[in-house]
Amino acid sequence: MLSEVEFTEFQKENFSLLIDARSPREFLHSHLIGALNFYAFNDEEYQEIGTIYKKNQALAKARGASYICQNTAKHILEITQNFRIGEKVGIYCSRGGLRSKSIAVILSELGFRVVRLKGGFKAYRTFVTHYFENEINFDFFALCGNTGCGKTELLEQLPQAINLEKMANHLGSSFGDILGKQPTQKAFEAELFHNMQNLEKFAFIESESRKIGDIILPLKFYEKIQKAFKIYCFCSLENRVKRIQKIYQEKMTPLKFQQCVQKISPYISLNLRQDLLQSYERKEWQKLIVMLLEYYDKTYKKPDKIDSELNTDDILKAKEELLDHFKAQLLFLILDNFIK
Repeated sequence: MLSEVEFTEFQKENFSLLIDARSPREFLHSHLIGALNFYAFNDEEYQEIGTIYKKNQALAKARGASYICQNTAKHILEITQNFRIGEKVGIYCSRGGLRSKSIAVILSELGFRVVRLKGGFKAYRTFVTHYFENEINFDFFALCGNTGCGKTELLEQLPQAINLEKMANHLGSSFGDILGKQPTQKAFEAELFHNMQNLEKFAFIESESRKIGDIILPLKFYEKIQKAFKIYCFCSLENRVKRIQKIYQEKMTPLKFQQCVQKISPYISLNLRQDLLQSYERKEWQKLIVMLLEYYDKTYKKPDKIDSELNTDDILKAKEELLDHFKAQLLFLILDNFIK
């Protein structure tokens, strides 16, 4: 069985397997969350077909069909070993063309129930873009507070939470680029969209600047966070230092630290810059972190409107206090969204 649907229907399906039939490079750039890359063409083949197509469309189609048959033959073995005939399979390519259609027809003939995304990945991206361009129908409870007060750690403990730093693979400050390569903007938006679709219409979130490393939060989404119920988190300097040391000490290389200090050099004195580098070299972690916290505390702008305050010295205790405080409000939001 083979059908083709718009994304609004496609996203409601419960697929045993979701196939991205585009090339590996396209897949790595961004894809639907949960998709596996059973490509029609690999990167080299895709480039070759594109070059031939400009000169001879008939030859390009013939060469393309040959590659699709070769690649699909390998994919079929893996698919049938891991999925039962009769299971529901979703599939898409770039624009809903021959790449997804060819594989879809073969899988359908084998007995899989195949649903193809009309318009392909382009239709999905259009949907996601429009979603973030419109008013975000979400209630946010935003955690704010100075560096090291445990906001991210608290988010990890909370239900109905969106961890933007985790999705952006960046810790948010000039020293936050220690986790490796960030996702592309499209990949970040895909994961954010996916997470929001799987939550009720409310979430705990960290109050971030609009830019997290190279990732830029969609404007309407960012504006919604600025209007959120603000929860100001605070804790002792001792615990802030411990948390930061735990996060950064092993991941921060000498070269990376020098690069990070260079980023803030225009805003600090030469003496502070030298003290930071010297403390790192001597592994004087606590002294180093305290100096950085003093710098960041001066630059941190506390929100004009604070709706609630929360001591985060003990994260588990803070979690219980927070959930208990918002229990009635969260229940109302759940029931309200259920009724809608």
